[in-house]
Amino acid sequence: MNNTEKIITEINGFHRDIEAWFRGEQDQNRLYKKLLSGFDADFRMVTGNGNTMTLATFSEWLPGTYGKFPERNIVIENIDVQITESHGLSSYIEIQTTGAVVTRRKSSAVFVIREEKVFWLHLIENWI
Repeated sequence: MNNTEKIITEINGFHRDIEAWFRGEQDQNRLYKKLLSGFDADFRMVTGNGNTMTLATFSEWLPGTYGKFPERNIVIENIDVQITESHGLSSYIEIQTTGAVVTRRKSSAVFVIREEKVFWLHLIENWI
């Protein structure tokens, strides 16, 4: 698998797992560890509301959302990836549907590529 494919696989896999998390569909401890294992220790995120989250903040926020949205569906569209030897930059559209409420965000993410794995380093979400 080349680095572009690794990033696309990570984006799709993470969103599949976070959807399962929101729905409460898998073992909480195992899924929590799996979700966090894809992030670099220096991870930072700017949410659609302009708030900044670190990996520590995200890890503390996550448990409170387990099983809170049993009907949530997440769809990822239009993934674009540019890579260097050690980093990847991607953009994609994330659509979350919970009942009749649909939210859309355009996301840009920087990944660190280490050996055979990619790690989320920085994520910016913008509401559409």
